[in-house]
Amino acid sequence: MSTDVSQIARTDAGLASTLRVSVMRLSRRLRHERPSGDDLTLTQLAVLGTLSRCGALTIGELAGAEKVQPPSMTRIVTCLVDKGLLQRRPHPRDKRLVVVSLTDAARAVVTESRRRKEAWLNQRLSELNPAERQVLRDAAPLLERLSQA
Repeated sequence: MSTDVSQIARTDAGLASTLRVSVMRLSRRLRHERPSGDDLTLTQLAVLGTLSRCGALTIGELAGAEKVQPPSMTRIVTCLVDKGLLQRRPHPRDKRLVVVSLTDAARAVVTESRRRKEAWLNQRLSELNPAERQVLRDAAPLLERLSQA
């Protein structure tokens, strides 16, 4: 039985439920567009993406950005260093800290992952009419604001 999403989303609670399900499904579908042979976990890919967007960070800053505890981030970083995707170097002002950054191999992984996901999404967007695409353009900043809360 098909449910009319526009009917459910007429209330704030319905909108919250509809957005939750839709965003989760879209996220799941985009995860399927990973490069073949990619043995990285979603958490590891998220770390690479954060470093790609933000540049070099300390492990504490990276843990904060990814909402995990520093000891967990240390394990993730160690694994990515072992895979040749991250490099560690001393903090320029505080020698007690370590700064991590992407290697060229990591940049290639991030670029290919983004390329595949955006190609899939561009194809789906091309199936929408101009008015529907405009609705998504208008909603994109709001969704970004919600994701930052």
